[in-house]
Amino acid sequence: MIINKTIHENFKEHIAFFDDIIFNYNTKGENFGNQDRNSLKLFALGDKTLNVKSFKVPHLINQIAYRFFRKSKAQRSYEYANKLIELEIGTPQPIGYYIFKTFFLFKKSYYISEHLSCELTYRELTTDFDIPNYENILRAFTRFTFQLHEKGVHFLDHSPGNTLIKLNNGDYKFYLVDLNRMEFKSLDFETRIKNFSRLTIHKSMVEIMSDEYAKCSGYDYEEVFGLMWYETEVFQEKYHRKRRLKKKLKFWKAG
Repeated sequence: MIINKTIHENFKEHIAFFDDIIFNYNTKGENFGNQDRNSLKLFALGDKTLNVKSFKVPHLINQIAYRFFRKSKAQRSYEYANKLIELEIGTPQPIGYYIFKTFFLFKKSYYISEHLSCELTYRELTTDFDIPNYENILRAFTRFTFQLHEKGVHFLDHSPGNTLIKLNNGDYKFYLVDLNRMEFKSLDFETRIKNFSRLTIHKSMVEIMSDEYAKCSGYDYEEVFGLMWYETEVFQEKYHRKRRLKKKLKFWKAG
């Protein structure tokens, strides 16, 4: 097995510790969150808590692609996190990544970052409309997204679970996680507004975000809302069509 690793210069003194938690990942650490697709575990390092994401082994075609042609999800997560920090965009401190491969195939990868405790994620805004200062938080999130776009960040996984929110007595801070799908480029109007399409099914939220984005950008509210709501409905239709198809496939397999 070939092992490649990169550790941030501020954490190189702890390489032996990182080696230990990665090589013994299956038996150490505390499970965190949903373990269905990829595994997340927490580890203590002095007064810090580390978050280690273990990406599942990809299917055979992607094992070849990641081995020879594409950067791994762990490497992209690390590099994108450093880029976000350069741009003064919130994300947990990146620490490093490990890659395991053979001469011909890619196998496992791990991304290590500091664990960030937060009061909310954006997901709670979609389910609890009684959160104190709800509209102020949603508008602040919209301004945060506008700043992403202004700085040329296209977060392709801009979805409810991927923004952490720290309240800080009304000085709301936002932090992006699950970073392996991003583009850094100038964004046109349609791309900016479509970036909101995965965030909510609620028209009332889209109205507020459209209003705030129009104020930030100088675009017309009706134009922003019209496109944002349209893209939201298009995404929801695609999402539910996929779910219906998966149910049919499961039914056929069961039969």
